[in-house]
Amino acid sequence: MNLFSKFLKEHIKPKAYVSRPGSRSPAGAQVDKNGTNFCIFSRHATHVELLLYDTADSDKPFQTLVLDPEINRTFFFWHIYLDKLPAGIHYTWRVDGPANPSHGFHFNNKKELLDPWAKALTDTRWNRELACDPNDGNNTSMRAITVDDNYDWKNDKPLNHPLEDTIIYELHVGGFTRHPSSGVKHPGTFAGLIEKIPYLKELGVTDVELLPVMAFDEQDIPASAAALGLQNYWGYSTHSFHSPHPGYCVTPEQGKHLDEFRDMVKALHKAGIGIIMDVVFNHTAEGGVGGPVINFKGLANEMFYHLDHKDRSKYRDYSGCGNTVNCNHPLVTRFIVNCLDDWVNNMHVDGFRFDLASIFVRDENGAPMHNAPLPWSIEFSRALVNTKLIAEAWDAAGLYHVGTFPGFRWAEWNGRYRDSIRRFVKGEKGIINDVATCIGGSSDLYQHQGRLPINSINFISCHDGFTLYDQVSYNQKHNKANGEDNRDGHNDNHSWNCGHEGPTDNIQIETLRRRQAKNFMAILLLSQGVPMILAGDEVLRTQRGNNNAYCQDNEISWFDWTLTEKNRDMLRFVKQMIAFRKRHQSLRRHRFLSGKTITASGIADVTWQGPRLDEPLWNDPDAQILCFTLSNIEPGEASLYVILNMSEKSIEFPLPDIKGQHWYCAIDTAQPSPKDILEPSDQIRIEHHSFFVKPRTVAVLESH
Repeated sequence: MNLFSKFLKEHIKPKAYVSRPGSRSPAGAQVDKNGTNFCIFSRHATHVELLLYDTADSDKPFQTLVLDPEINRTFFFWHIYLDKLPAGIHYTWRVDGPANPSHGFHFNNKKELLDPWAKALTDTRWNRELACDPNDGNNTSMRAITVDDNYDWKNDKPLNHPLEDTIIYELHVGGFTRHPSSGVKHPGTFAGLIEKIPYLKELGVTDVELLPVMAFDEQDIPASAAALGLQNYWGYSTHSFHSPHPGYCVTPEQGKHLDEFRDMVKALHKAGIGIIMDVVFNHTAEGGVGGPVINFKGLANEMFYHLDHKDRSKYRDYSGCGNTVNCNHPLVTRFIVNCLDDWVNNMHVDGFRFDLASIFVRDENGAPMHNAPLPWSIEFSRALVNTKLIAEAWDAAGLYHVGTFPGFRWAEWNGRYRDSIRRFVKGEKGIINDVATCIGGSSDLYQHQGRLPINSINFISCHDGFTLYDQVSYNQKHNKANGEDNRDGHNDNHSWNCGHEGPTDNIQIETLRRRQAKNFMAILLLSQGVPMILAGDEVLRTQRGNNNAYCQDNEISWFDWTLTEKNRDMLRFVKQMIAFRKRHQSLRRHRFLSGKTITASGIADVTWQGPRLDEPLWNDPDAQILCFTLSNIEPGEASLYVILNMSEKSIEFPLPDIKGQHWYCAIDTAQPSPKDILEPSDQIRIEHHSFFVKPRTVAVLESH
């Protein structure tokens, strides 16, 4: 800022805007060619003020407007229209009402509130610790920004890849490009992610699942972590559900949040990659008793949150985060559905993954409902009819709905798949029945309800837990860097360090770890259902044994781009496995495997095997081997013979007969790169009637 501009900002008072009554619809701040309409909801408010600021860090508002309930209130909506007020104006609300916390009211006329419908905001003045003080004033408030919502999409629209063809890549927008090795112009931003689209396209994933990108409170962490200079990194602390996170924007002070997010969406879509947003509607950054008043607490606390029956100044906590959103209150249900509709209609998002979604099933008293309004309202929304809906189907208070989440279209993070495959690759015996069911799409969870393999989101690792490489490198979590004396994070990870805890120079151990990582990736991409890969697993990214890096905005969590060269053999394997899956429709079936369906090739859709043909080891308590033949679906598609040998023995497996065809080795994780996975043109015909498979190895044969 030059000296003249600074002088104008400090000494020239902006003009006062002329007001009119305004409209109760739409909620939030709506800019048009003649000015801006402001509207918020507060049933029990008695006094409402709108404060206008010139910039994100202005000390005082340049205009304060007091709303008259006789002309600026319709039902429970407070509204005002300001002539000629443009985009780019910063604003807050100040709301007063009954001072009765025991009845659920948290009105505080000292607090400036953030518009719950804000589409852009700044948090440069935000101080969570001070904001928790009920006597603190406006110096710590966040500020919304009026925005011009027009955007040239250039014919872009959501891609809506069929779920059976989807390969999800879970990534953190900030951490994907913050490492110095990323080489992008704007690290840690939506713009930075755009520069890495060629990598995503070459990898072959169809959709990226972004950890929370709605505006969240980076300061919402335990005091012990804050004392170490840490901050909320993952973003599961949303406060503004219509605004992209300002920390991922290049110029948040200009209020261009929507444009920067849309630029990313449009660029990803141009590359054929869809966008799934990880969204947090189960709790907010306002926390429980003693938490800050940001927006909802100061407007409609008694409606928006689950409160204790006897003392409504207290919050019921089913999220483990201090408060729980009262999702099935009619107003809140409508708020959430409208928000999702907005992200699809106006931001072209392809899908949503819902954090702790079992909270959606709780009624206003906290009890589980058989037909909860919110999940069905989302499923039946016209705007969301082609949108991917993915539930983390549990909550922090004991509800678990994997296989039973309300609705038919909802896919679910399949935690049972994760655990069964981890145990199998680790070397546990006698669980091949569970493994076969998981690889087949978890029919035991979904088929009896008329659901499909695509209802299962299969994964080995995700943001919460060990990375893939740490899964094969650590027996125990190592979370002391989080400041909680290693108490946080899961204790039961079904991991195996291959003989040494953490980093090692032992070549044999390192070779085994890479093979195990490839085994995991191979099984994941050979399974029916929808595979999800954690960003960085394809290059063996490590978090040094930290399985709860929610507060680690540093090299523990960031994607180290030097690994793409250091571990290029693993990267090549994952690329080729993704291409292999895309080449075989038999791995992306619309219906569950039956073992009975006769195909054009004259064989069943699946035939389960063991060390002997047609003799799977279902009843063997020591079994560590599973084999199966998958028949082709499309003309010209190869049939597959899959051998999973997680035992410590090398075994010679007899080959099934396929009339008029021969078997060729496509995948053998015991082989060094590039022989670990081969394209059809490089495969060598197997001349014998058997195939030798080494210990702890996945092998796949193709018929030609």
